[in-house]
Amino acid sequence: MRKEKLAFYFLAALLAGCVPVVSLHPLFTKDEIVFDEKIIGAWVEDPNSPEAAWEFSRLDETAAQGLLESWKEEITRFYRLTITDKEGHKGSFAACLVKLGEHRFLDVFADRFPSGEEDLEKEKLLYNTLFFLPVHTFLKVDFAGERLVLRRTDDDRFEELIQADADAVKHEIIDDRPILTASTKDLQAFVAKYAGDERLFSNDMTLSRKAK
Repeated sequence: MRKEKLAFYFLAALLAGCVPVVSLHPLFTKDEIVFDEKIIGAWVEDPNSPEAAWEFSRLDETAAQGLLESWKEEITRFYRLTITDKEGHKGSFAACLVKLGEHRFLDVFADRFPSGEEDLEKEKLLYNTLFFLPVHTFLKVDFAGERLVLRRTDDDRFEELIQADADAVKHEIIDDRPILTASTKDLQAFVAKYAGDERLFSNDMTLSRKAK
């Protein structure tokens, strides 16, 4: 489990120190994936620092030949998400927009090996693949005109929730950090139930479309 958790430490750094809650299972099945053209493009939190951005594009269909082979029929509904921080550090992820009831969420996960290779058969050091698992994290999404509001998870606040109700969702505590182990169905029920709870979605970030 430790390797799975470490896989998202870099994402945590890009999220300004917030360590996101991670899940072993996705928040979506093919029935909940939606694609919205409005999210395509680059978004910034601070117009005075346009180099720091969240950039969404449609995921290249060739990605289905590698780690996303099992989703090849839905691959055109996936996004490529590139996050750049103020220091110019970048992270590249796959993402899905997920609709659960009246709410929408982003499921974000790594789809490449740390070497950058997308295809298992092309990985130069096969041993490295034994320590890679594309765990998932999720964000609540709201559109407000030309603004994109992302509500992020924070595993410190999440611990408050599970301390109050240990049965809220199936999980394990690894190295003092929670890892969600619930099935996709149970995870969806949990996220829908607590969509408005600040213990789950505790950090708001409002992004504006980056000027061209």
